[in-house]
Amino acid sequence: MMRVVLLAGVAALFAVPAAAQDHSGHTGHTGPAPEEQAPPQTEEEAATPTEAQANPLGTLRRPAPPRVVPQTHQAMDHSQMDHSTMDHSAMDHEAMNHGTDVPSGPPPARAFEGPLHAADAIFDPQRMARARAYSRVTHGNARYATILAERLEARITSGEDAYLWDVSGWYGTPTQRIVFKTEGEGEIGGGIEDAEVQLLWGHAIGPWFDLQAGVRLDVEPDTAAYLALGVAGLAPYMIHLDAAAFVSDNGELTARVEAEHDMRLTQRMVLQPRIEFELSAQDIPERGIGAGLPKVEAGLRLRYEFVPEFAPYVGIEYETATGRTAEIIRAAGEDPGGVNFMIGLRTFF
Repeated sequence: MMRVVLLAGVAALFAVPAAAQDHSGHTGHTGPAPEEQAPPQTEEEAATPTEAQANPLGTLRRPAPPRVVPQTHQAMDHSQMDHSTMDHSAMDHEAMNHGTDVPSGPPPARAFEGPLHAADAIFDPQRMARARAYSRVTHGNARYATILAERLEARITSGEDAYLWDVSGWYGTPTQRIVFKTEGEGEIGGGIEDAEVQLLWGHAIGPWFDLQAGVRLDVEPDTAAYLALGVAGLAPYMIHLDAAAFVSDNGELTARVEAEHDMRLTQRMVLQPRIEFELSAQDIPERGIGAGLPKVEAGLRLRYEFVPEFAPYVGIEYETATGRTAEIIRAAGEDPGGVNFMIGLRTFF
C-alpha cells in the first residue's frame, strides 16, 4: 500500500512541471509550434491523449542553448575588422560627427577672466615664476653656436685664377644672438685683394627674419670702418636673403643684397641659384666704385652632400660691373665682366 502511495506521489511531481513547461521556445523539435497545430476535428481526437500527456517523463525540457548578447559599439574590437574591404566613400561621415563641430572665431571673453597663470592660485607664485623662467631657458631660450662656410672655392677665369671665402657664425638664442661674418678674395699664388669682417647683433623680428646691426671693417684694399644695418632670413618661396646698408666713417652710403635658393634634386644633390649685387649712393674713386649698381654676380652651384656638414660643389657664375664702375674699369684697361668656373666646399659645424 505504501509503495502505491509513493509511486503516485512521484508521478504527480513529474506531471505538474511537465504540463507547465512552455515548449514554444524549443528549436530542437521538427514539428510545428503548438500555436501552429490544427485543433482536434472530432470528439474522439479530442479525447485521445497526446504523447506528452501519455508520457510526461519524456517531455522534460532540453538544456537551452547559451544566450547570445549583441555587442555594443563600445565593446567591438575594431582591430579585428578588415577595413580594406569597406567602402568608406559610401559612408556619411558628416552624420558621424555627433555634434562635435570645432567652433570658429576668437575665444570667448570669459576665457580671459581667470588669472594669467592659473597655477599661481594653488602654488607659491614666486616658485612658479622661477619654474617658468627655468622652462624658458631649457626649452626656448637655450644658447647655441654655429659656424657656416657657405663658400670656400677656387675660381678659374680667363684671366687670373682666384680663391674666395664667405664664412659666417653666430652664438646666442633663437631670438637674440651675436653674428660674425667675413668674406674676401684673392689671387691664387698672390695676396688678398679684398677682405672684410662684420660683428653684428641679431634680433628676431618675426618667425622668418632677424634684424642685424653692428659694425663692418674692411681690411683690404684699404682700411675703412662702417656702421651696418640689415635683415637676414628666409623670404617666401624658401629664398635665403641677406640685405644690409653700410655707412662709412667718411659718410659714404653703400648696400649689398644676397639671395640664394636650394633646389633639392635628390636626397643628396642640391642645385643652388645665387645672385648678389651692390649699390652705391655716390662715386668712391679710391675704391674704383661708381654711383649706381657697381657689381652684379649671378650663378649656379651644384653640390653633393655626402653628409649635410660636408658638401663639395662645382659651379658657374657671371660677374660684371655696370654704369660708372664699368667705365672706371675700362679706363684702367681691364674687362668689366666675365664668366667664372668654380670648385668649392660648403660645410658647417
